[in-house]
Amino acid sequence: MRILLGADTFAPDVNGAARFAERLATGLAGRGHEVHVAAPSPDGPSGTGTFGGATVHRVRSRRYPLHESFRVCLPWESGPQTAAVLDAVRPDVVHVQAHFSVGRGLAVAASDRGTPLVATNHFMPENLFAHARIPGSLRGAAARFAWRDARKVFARANALTAPTPRAVELLTRATGLPATAISCGIDAERYAGGTETEGTILFVGRLDQEKRVDELIRAAARLDRPYRLEIVGDGSERAAWEKLARDLGVPAVFHGFVSEEELIAAYRRCSVFCMPGVAELQSLVTLEAMAAGKPVVAADAMALPHLVRPGRNGWLFPPGDVAVLASVLGALLQDPETRRRMGAASREIVAGHALDTTLDAFEELYTDVTARTPGRVRVPALAA
Repeated sequence: MRILLGADTFAPDVNGAARFAERLATGLAGRGHEVHVAAPSPDGPSGTGTFGGATVHRVRSRRYPLHESFRVCLPWESGPQTAAVLDAVRPDVVHVQAHFSVGRGLAVAASDRGTPLVATNHFMPENLFAHARIPGSLRGAAARFAWRDARKVFARANALTAPTPRAVELLTRATGLPATAISCGIDAERYAGGTETEGTILFVGRLDQEKRVDELIRAAARLDRPYRLEIVGDGSERAAWEKLARDLGVPAVFHGFVSEEELIAAYRRCSVFCMPGVAELQSLVTLEAMAAGKPVVAADAMALPHLVRPGRNGWLFPPGDVAVLASVLGALLQDPETRRRMGAASREIVAGHALDTTLDAFEELYTDVTARTPGRVRVPALAA
């Protein structure tokens, strides 16, 4: 098939939605499909390149003034550009990963032209509140507006998905649109192996408000045994959380962004992985830690209970309860046998999220929506 993916975040961006789009693009290309990706330019100008066997069409972007690592595509630029990409590629199916500028432009163009359209939602309003500087008193109204806006785009799709049953429930309740749960998937064998450095607690993710890494730091400060806290990632709260760790005397190492090889090494050497975030629609980094055979301590929020089975592969804690978080972290750090047992269970659970299964599901979905779209005839792409 000729597949056009629309991604509002893509390599070199480092976040769950970008990593999923990358794995989907390279995985489909590896299966012999002709894969194109429309995504924001990482440095401004539009252009065309390649990534993992896929052709990437970069849409002109601008720096977001309230966040140094964000780039945004202005709709009056991205709309015509994404429509032009669609007309040049002439795909069998379009699959957008969001309802923002790139996804919106492609969704509108695809539905206007009768091109089969699949949409996947990775969005929660909470992910954007801090970046948009929305006061707490207005966030309820802002969330309702954001979901209404998402519905305008997703209602155009022939099929709608989200990464987990909890994410589907949230999406359907907020928009009234039916959706299917398809995991983001993971190549588990890539993370297996390595030697644990005993006493190491690991967090991986954006260092932004909804990740609540401050709770992890405060919990670590209560531990009464030797440990090391490693934090991989960057974001708007990094400086504040580095200061908090220093003030509390927490032996924390903030690595910032790291290479894929360094990230895998961090998973392999940690004793316990902790995800205190409360806005996770799946949490790819938690899946990656599980693939490395690690016990997981996570907030009892959103989709994390789909991954963490209390007493089997880790523990859940009430969001904000630093005392409970410290207690379960301390118990795991002093019990290597429980860590081994829970790590093995993590590997068993993650097997249900195999990347090949995800690719199978999307291939089947693409075939279904193209078969249900009347009058579709394979048309050669235009010459570059």
